[in-house]
Amino acid sequence: MTADLKRGLAELDTQGRLRRLAPRVGLDFSSNDYLALAGSPELAAAVTEALARGVPVGSGGSRLLRGNHPEHEALEQEAAVFFGCEAALYFATGFAANYAIFATLPQREDIVIYDELVHASAHDGMRNGRAATVAARHNDPGAFDEAIKSWRAAGGRGKPWLVVESIYSMDGDRAPIDDLVGIARRHDGMLVIDEAHATGVLGATGRGLGAAYEGADDVISLHTCGKALGASGALVCGPRVVCDYLVNRGRAFVFSTAPSPLSAAAVRAALRICRDEPQRRSRLADLVAHAQREFAQCCGMAVSGSHILPVVIGEDRRAVDVAAAVQSQGFDVRAVRPPTVPEGTARLRIAITLNAGWDDVTRLARAVGQALTSQGEGR
Repeated sequence: MTADLKRGLAELDTQGRLRRLAPRVGLDFSSNDYLALAGSPELAAAVTEALARGVPVGSGGSRLLRGNHPEHEALEQEAAVFFGCEAALYFATGFAANYAIFATLPQREDIVIYDELVHASAHDGMRNGRAATVAARHNDPGAFDEAIKSWRAAGGRGKPWLVVESIYSMDGDRAPIDDLVGIARRHDGMLVIDEAHATGVLGATGRGLGAAYEGADDVISLHTCGKALGASGALVCGPRVVCDYLVNRGRAFVFSTAPSPLSAAAVRAALRICRDEPQRRSRLADLVAHAQREFAQCCGMAVSGSHILPVVIGEDRRAVDVAAAVQSQGFDVRAVRPPTVPEGTARLRIAITLNAGWDDVTRLARAVGQALTSQGEGR
């Protein structure tokens, strides 16, 4: 077996797709810590205060056993108020939450229609679910509508589930949420919005791009807590019956050790910061606008319009080489290759966060432009 594994790794290396764990080196342009909360004194103080009042580091078990802690329940209550939904359920990771949604909620007679670029966790959940699945062209509402009509015409009698990310993690573009809500409602369907990269950054008080629809009985939202919120875990927000069903049937919830209660305390603090400190989002928006101008000028590229700026290079090995050249200039920028992104679209994924400043962004854009030119990918 080990020989087969070694051959598999060697093949990945030949293709320029071998992954390795790398240390944090250079200015942060690769993390999802958009509001710079992960290392903030505010979240450190929240955890210190929680420890002082006896909140444990570990949960000790699943939430259906002894792992359920008052910090978990307090977070869920505060999150429901913050996001404007009936109920929220806290998972240890966004992957587990997304997996649980699609492996558990759509029923056998239903259909799940998903944007072709949704996250791997949704794909894994769908593969282990009971409903039929169909991919829709990226950000094409008409493709969702046509898929539902075709399914109905072929005898489909259940509920259609529409699945999107509000901000796509590798492209940084926005889903047409308003159009998709309309389609879901015309067809008596459900809309699932993965707000992972919008939570804390976009929408009223950082509630995400689907904030106007939170609380509706036909919308479920996923808000991860390890990106702009600076902590860890994820919140599934929606009708109470959805959360209750996941508690009973969601294997990724039932059979997982509960998240650290200290993480729940940190997320509670992060939600309060989002509510009370809008200047963080304003500063990030200004920095993003500056980054878009600089990258358009230095790299001759169209920009995404969000805090995620993909620099699509194409060939896997060239993307790795460009990333290495930029890293040598003191910037933590990573190459992203298939299967994370489609074949032929290997790229640098530039993340704009408050861990960097205006001058840093300017220098990065120039470094990327120079690296592209030196690798034969000039403007």
